[in-house]
Amino acid sequence: MTEARIDRALAPLIRCGAQTYGEAITQYAHAVQCAQLAREHGCGQAMIAAALLHDVGQFLGDAGNAAEAEGRDGLHEETGAAFLRHFFGPEVTEPVRLHVAAKRYLCAADPDYRADLSDASELSLQLQGGPMSAAECAGFESNPFFADAVLLRRFDDAGKRPDWAVPPLESYRGMLRELLQPELA
Repeated sequence: MTEARIDRALAPLIRCGAQTYGEAITQYAHAVQCAQLAREHGCGQAMIAAALLHDVGQFLGDAGNAAEAEGRDGLHEETGAAFLRHFFGPEVTEPVRLHVAAKRYLCAADPDYRADLSDASELSLQLQGGPMSAAECAGFESNPFFADAVLLRRFDDAGKRPDWAVPPLESYRGMLRELLQPELA
């Protein structure tokens, strides 16, 4: 039963991991690179899992194609967090839910941040509301998962290296098993 739940949690990434959504690497490569960055940063298991799974919402309801193909925000962060709540606690799901807000925050709070966004991230930023206002920044900073969301965003931005070989998705199975929450009735 546990392995079947992990299979269900990973299924969208496995099914759609070959897609690129405007980036120079596949979504699969992006996911494992983000997880590796979290590992190298010394993060705990929950943050590594959040880094690995942060874009799972891109593969649900075709949210990943929303920006480029339809000119709309697919709300992949909300969809992904809702999906992941069936498997993991808020220490995984909340950074996932907030990683788009973290991009908007960083665009407002760090004058150099926006210049380094990929073209795909810049497009999605516009569709997601652009940089936060001062009031939005203050509200975001008060969220208990603020620091994790900003850190996840940094991994998200850095995990786009075309030729970086990192451990495969299967290497995270044991960690995900340890993080699984009891199945809701």
